[in-house]
Amino acid sequence: MHRRLPALVAALWWGSLTTIGFLVVPLLFAYLPSPSVAGNMAARLFAAQTWVAVACCLVLLLISRPKNAVSQYPWAQAAMLFILGGLLLALLNQYGVAPRIVARQDLRLWHSVGSLLYLLQWGCALTVLWHTLRPDGAVPKSDG
Repeated sequence: MHRRLPALVAALWWGSLTTIGFLVVPLLFAYLPSPSVAGNMAARLFAAQTWVAVACCLVLLLISRPKNAVSQYPWAQAAMLFILGGLLLALLNQYGVAPRIVARQDLRLWHSVGSLLYLLQWGCALTVLWHTLRPDGAVPKSDG
């Protein structure tokens, strides 16, 4: 496995979350003619983002261990919980929260829940990226 591939995949995941959630969607609401139009476009972008996240997480899972090996690479051992957590958060947001927002069901509550799940997924992606960028690929040793 090429050593840089996990970092590239994690960077794509984190970078896409950052770009869509913190730049593109706010710009939609700032510049499109109505919140309804912006919301519809945002929903489509977030749905596409979910599939980017799923693809990145699956690739990270597939490359987490050498061929025919039992143990994972050190970066994967440290990041596995965050890969799986980010994948779950993405799917939960898309299939649990987004339909309620589209249906305008208790909009304030579900928008807040969706934003929190998105932020948590962003944190998972950042943590995975951080672990893939460790120069030695090792898990940090504790002092205790």
